[in-house]
Amino acid sequence: MLNILTKLGKNTRCSFNKLGKSGFFLGQVLIGVGDVFLRPRLLSKQLYSVGVLSFLIITVSGLFIGMVLSLQGYYILSSFGAEEALGVMVAASLVRELGPVVTALLFAGRAGSALTAEIGLMKATEQLSGMEMMAIDPIKRIVAPRFVAGLISVPLLTMLFSAIGIIGGHLVGVGMLGVDEGSYWMQMQSSLDFYDDILNGVIKSLVFGFVVTWIALYEGYSAVPTSEGVSGATTRTVVNSAFATLGLDFILTALMFGDI
Repeated sequence: MLNILTKLGKNTRCSFNKLGKSGFFLGQVLIGVGDVFLRPRLLSKQLYSVGVLSFLIITVSGLFIGMVLSLQGYYILSSFGAEEALGVMVAASLVRELGPVVTALLFAGRAGSALTAEIGLMKATEQLSGMEMMAIDPIKRIVAPRFVAGLISVPLLTMLFSAIGIIGGHLVGVGMLGVDEGSYWMQMQSSLDFYDDILNGVIKSLVFGFVVTWIALYEGYSAVPTSEGVSGATTRTVVNSAFATLGLDFILTALMFGDI
């Protein structure tokens, strides 16, 4: 029993220690964000790396998720004679929940893991130490541009995911299942609210982008400089980002749409 309590206390202390280090790391990154816009080429390169190269997986996933939503939603709504509300169901599901959440998870798996591996390998090959020896701050030069790129890319990818998903829902609902096209678009436009639905979805995507990019960069920067350490940091990025995204989604949904 004593060993269990000792191990639990040690793990708790390590968790708080890691949380404090990550908070200090975030503070350093935020201080260096201002210098990013003085080097637009660094920012544009990272926007291409984390944003443009994630375009394909986002669009394909959004298309198929929208198609599945439309297919499942039609059979549920048809039992109540409410097939004309299919557009509302697809759009609300994507804009409120699935768009921000799935985009953040895909971003963590594709771009977040790449960021962790890239920075971890820079540390393992002593490139970061070499920058420090040349009086170049690696936080400002390496980490901050990637942080800003992730913060910008996730909301844009989320909007793209939701738009493609709605089109996918239209292809199945209108093209395959025979839902009236006018009703699909008209009820969607009249039922969705800009502030309660669209803006809240954008806020979620900003929060998820902030947290996922922060986790990816911290895990890479603090990785043990070995091949095993980098691989472990990459795994932790995906797992911790998924936990953080899903947990924050519940909290934000409760604040935005609940009575809390």
